[in-house]
Amino acid sequence: MTEPAERRLNQAIGIWIVGVLVYLLAVFHRSSLAVAGLAATDRFDINAAQLATFTMLQLLVYALMQIPVGLLVDRFGPRNVLLVGAVLLTLAQTGFAFADSYIPALVARVFVGMGDAMTFICVLRLVNSWFGPRRIPLVTQLTGVIGQAGAIIAAIPMTFALGHLGWTKAYLFAASLGIVLIIALLVVVHDAPGSRSLRGPSLTPAEIRRSLAMSWEHPGTRLGFWMHFSTQFSATTLGLLWGYPFFVRGEGTSKEVAGLLLTIMVVAVISAGPVLGWRITVRPWHRSTIVLGIVSAIVVVWTVVLSWPGNAPLWLLVLLVVVTGVGGPASMIGFDLGRTSNPPNRLASATGIINQGGFYASLVLVIAIGLILDWRTPGASTEYSPNAFRWAMSFQYVLWSLGLVQIWRYRIKARARLKSEDPDLWAELSRGNS
Repeated sequence: MTEPAERRLNQAIGIWIVGVLVYLLAVFHRSSLAVAGLAATDRFDINAAQLATFTMLQLLVYALMQIPVGLLVDRFGPRNVLLVGAVLLTLAQTGFAFADSYIPALVARVFVGMGDAMTFICVLRLVNSWFGPRRIPLVTQLTGVIGQAGAIIAAIPMTFALGHLGWTKAYLFAASLGIVLIIALLVVVHDAPGSRSLRGPSLTPAEIRRSLAMSWEHPGTRLGFWMHFSTQFSATTLGLLWGYPFFVRGEGTSKEVAGLLLTIMVVAVISAGPVLGWRITVRPWHRSTIVLGIVSAIVVVWTVVLSWPGNAPLWLLVLLVVVTGVGGPASMIGFDLGRTSNPPNRLASATGIINQGGFYASLVLVIAIGLILDWRTPGASTEYSPNAFRWAMSFQYVLWSLGLVQIWRYRIKARARLKSEDPDLWAELSRGNS
């Protein structure tokens, strides 16, 4: 490697580290309510459906902002949008720290969702601008799995902080971390080699609609959307809100074991990511096959847990969080479909489309679990029974069924599109020579 190339790679790694730390902090803020759910019911005097509304609004805002954020990144560059996201996250968590009633806390979580929505797409755009094509799939997976370390920080350490510092001090400390990263963004991050901030062309509403329509029309983008939809929601729902109550109330574990299980799930996410990144780099033809296999495994292990007589043994719960956790990095494979199916000028908006999939599925599941728990629990009690949790968690089968059908459908269409547009590449990939 020449000296200029080595300097550029070092600069790329430095920029990526700052970007991925902002994403890690966003995941931490997103996941912090998972271990604070029971404390939130007491602090705000709310039931399960109201508790689910926190995560529902946060996910809804996140999902709805994906396409607008993608367009903003294409127009104003990832550095500027990422900076706005970091500021929003810091201010929103500060507001959440001081909230002492339900409505102000809801408003704060809405702004957490807005700031969170501005992080991941920006970091992926930086990855695509600074790294070569052979490195992009692996760096993308590393981005996802390192970001998920934020969920580890939101598990055991956040449980400790809430227990020893109290609600306000714990969330204020979390918010203060954003100030450091805002400074690092201003100093370190450049949009592309030789340019601190890139500006794309201004698009008219008609041009925006046409660009989005072209991205969505491609079966590769739709396949990526449904892959993200099918793989992510189970782990996201456990990590964001319902995992801790499910393990404590539904499976009879202690609070410490529940926190440990959530941490193990994130470790599984981190461990599986690089393996999947390497695999799809050397065998891109099998991307959808890998996703189908992972979703099937998640369905099987959940089926065993939910049908187990009485509380599931600890080894089975560990297996559950490990297999479910692999769905996190598996959802990142959808972005690789978007990358190879769209030109650079549509990449951020296509990424936004795909990134909606898992969060819309998670949103539906979070709401459904809250409603089913209240339906299966007498009166206004929040003492949810194991049977109520089995009913609630079984709603996942609806989403898995829809997702698997759509993956198979658009897998066929995407391969047919590739064969018609580039028969030589189709032949090479289908023979497994890439």
